[in-house]
Amino acid sequence: MSTANQNLAARSYQKQFRELLQAVFRTQAYFRDFFGGEIEALDGVQHNETAFYVKTSDIPVVVGTEYDKDPNTAFGTGTSNSNRFGPRTEIIYQDTPVPYTWEWVYHEGIDRHTVNNDFQAAVADRLDLQAQAKIKKFNSQHSKFISSIAAKTETLADYSADNVLALFNELSKYYINIQAIGNKVANVNADLYNAIVDHPLMTTGKHSTANIDENNVVRFKGFTINEVPDELLQDGEVAYVYITGIGKAFTGINTARTIESEDFDGVALQGAGKAGEFILDDNKKAVVKVTGGSGE
Repeated sequence: MSTANQNLAARSYQKQFRELLQAVFRTQAYFRDFFGGEIEALDGVQHNETAFYVKTSDIPVVVGTEYDKDPNTAFGTGTSNSNRFGPRTEIIYQDTPVPYTWEWVYHEGIDRHTVNNDFQAAVADRLDLQAQAKIKKFNSQHSKFISSIAAKTETLADYSADNVLALFNELSKYYINIQAIGNKVANVNADLYNAIVDHPLMTTGKHSTANIDENNVVRFKGFTINEVPDELLQDGEVAYVYITGIGKAFTGINTARTIESEDFDGVALQGAGKAGEFILDDNKKAVVKVTGGSGE
């Protein structure tokens, strides 16, 4: 899309569109908890391949087995050439560039003679609807991203009660063994969601946090269960399981504007931007995807 305006009047809406994107993301992005509930949106960005830099360190935390109390460590013959804390590890943070990986665009026209609405109200309405449309694109991209970086894959043969229980027992054991800290979430398709709702463990006698009348599950085997549309899971996949807040979603808005048109009595509503996702390599092991579930 050309950015030249042939000296026609243009009005920028980058700040407003950024705020709309952020607001809609908080309510309509299915995987927002993966990214800490927010999207980082920057307006006025130029043609830059790098979104931002993060400080990372590939040096793990080293925990000593015990404090050294030897009389010749740091004292006696060890004075000035030893210490009781053990070897010292230098922590160096590296600047890691995070690139944009995909783009979005919109291009509409509002004619004063045919819009049949207050002109400025129409602009505001279309910006809001475009923000919602972009969040649908974000949902699709975020699904692909989570699937692509999952460090572990589990298979669910079918939606029987025994297999569903076995799956979540295995998931629970996995997260304990990797010593994952945080809220565990399972975003599941409709069939798995219903199988969990109808599971024998989901009863008030078991102190379940499920409301069967509302068909709404809050917790199952230590996991928060969220139902997502089947189309937001990649082919052959039925669930994404992760610790919340381990990734980052971002977008840069190159332009969001109205420009007077030479072709009709009105304005062209135009927008373009870039976006992407980021997760530390160490955090990928806290992401699991579940495949299968084809039978009953």
